[in-house]
Amino acid sequence: MSFSHLQLPPLVLKAVQEQGYSMPTAIQEKAIPLLLAGKDVIGHSQTGSGKTAAFGLPLVSLLTRGKGVQGLILTPTRELCIQVSEALAAFGKHMGLKILAVYGGVGLGAQLNGFRFADIIVATPGRLLDLIERGCKLTNVRYLVLDEADRMLDMGFIDDVEKIIRHTPKHRQTVLFSATLSSKLRAIVQRHMNNPIPIQTETRVDTSLLIETAYMVQQPEKFSLLVHFLKAHNSGISLIFCATRHQCDKIARQLRSQKLDAIPIHGGLSQSKRMHTISMLHKRGFGILVATDVASRGLHIENISHVYNYELPQAPDDYVHRIGRTARAGAKGDAIIFVTPQDLREFKSMARVLNRDIKSTPLPQFEKVIVPTAPMHERTSPDRKFQRHGQNRPGGRPGGKPFWKRGRR
Repeated sequence: MSFSHLQLPPLVLKAVQEQGYSMPTAIQEKAIPLLLAGKDVIGHSQTGSGKTAAFGLPLVSLLTRGKGVQGLILTPTRELCIQVSEALAAFGKHMGLKILAVYGGVGLGAQLNGFRFADIIVATPGRLLDLIERGCKLTNVRYLVLDEADRMLDMGFIDDVEKIIRHTPKHRQTVLFSATLSSKLRAIVQRHMNNPIPIQTETRVDTSLLIETAYMVQQPEKFSLLVHFLKAHNSGISLIFCATRHQCDKIARQLRSQKLDAIPIHGGLSQSKRMHTISMLHKRGFGILVATDVASRGLHIENISHVYNYELPQAPDDYVHRIGRTARAGAKGDAIIFVTPQDLREFKSMARVLNRDIKSTPLPQFEKVIVPTAPMHERTSPDRKFQRHGQNRPGGRPGGKPFWKRGRR
């Protein structure tokens, strides 16, 4: 089936063709006809499946320019907010629709002014509530999308989402995309959706495209092994996941000391810095990005050839979203996870929960790297202070129960 068979308006089809899309993905093929027919939809699909177009193309097809904010998309992160708004602007450029991205970390003035002229708002929950408190209205919303709803729940936004929904009309079309559907999300579905139709696409990894490999390595040798792989695989973009902001900055700094051009990205950086980092990678098409899990969802970075799980994720779903950054759009990719003896139990439990057979491979021959000593002021981080006092450290893994059974504070 081609996009021309999905009953999209000619001007939207023209934009689709200009974006280089030829055939709809499975989630697009299932969702678009239902959404054009006005149905509420609950979508489950893997990372990189094309869900933004699945809800975005019907949205720009159904709305009319100049009648206030008729479309609202809520996203968990600034990066996803920006990328969804850019995608919608491309889909709707021939329809004359005005799309506004609303997120924190930047001034309110431009967003307040833009709200008056916008047809579609793409927003993070906290900043949108700021605008609502300053008089912005959602009374004309006809189409509401909760994108990555499970992530919004994990990040503590679910109460904000409920408040925002109450500011929209009861008679509207609602779309929810989520990797999982917890009891809290089911409650939202029951309260705010009208006979939603569930759709799901294949979530198993195509092993012919994505190769997952585990390396059992001693903690002191992890960095040397990482340097070995990065120097051996020097094409495309390598994405390295760490557990904390401090570790992210530290690994990026140590990689630069080995003449590897690594850039950190995490929630502690300013929005402009994060956007600049992503833009630079897009332009270059190669490089090394060291990230916390803020980058595992929502970031659209093409040409990622390797994903390195330098540290285990906090939850099994985070692993799935991490490795979903590579092997996209028919390209091949490698997902590598480093497992120390201290991590072994958590690794086995994660694989069992996800029902994944992640093959362990013997270590290659690699040169031991001497890591420069960090400056004195960098040797004790806030993350380590949290750990000493037995508290959850930001983005880290506290002790005690298996990491996916622990409550999030």
